Amino acid sequence: MNPGDQVGDFELKDETGTPRTLSSLLATGPVVLFFYPIASSGGCTQEACHFRDLAADFAAVGAQPVGISTDDVAKQQVFASAHSLGYPLLSDEGNKVAKELGAHRWFMVGGLRTRRMTFVIGQDRRVVSSIASETNFDMHADQALEILKKHQAAA
Repeated sequence: MNPGDQVGDFELKDETGTPRTLSSLLATGPVVLFFYPIASSGGCTQEACHFRDLAADFAAVGAQPVGISTDDVAKQQVFASAHSLGYPLLSDEGNKVAKELGAHRWFMVGGLRTRRMTFVIGQDRRVVSSIASETNFDMHADQALEILKKHQAAA
């Protein structure tokens, strides 16, 4: 996905088992959809907690983070509860959404197929920007926030 591309609406279960659609998540403002390889791993925990720690900053620009991985609902629930994340974690067990957005590896790296990627998605379901780094965990939230601030200023 490139800036300006429209993301297809999708429905996935969150950490409570509640079905969530992209369109419903976007009803209150932009979404920062961040893909992570595996819940509760060191890097994914650091990344998810950094998004949590910047919650007030995201709220100030009218946006919300939403995590997504191939982990099942039960594992997402444990991850969310253990770190008091406070935002939805979606279970993309079949990699459907990861494949659509380009966050899926067609080969396995360390047994994982999900690439660490973040997409800032506007309320029109269009990609504002994307961020990719497998090893700079805090960069995803920091850059997404800067992108949202610039996007808000330009609107």
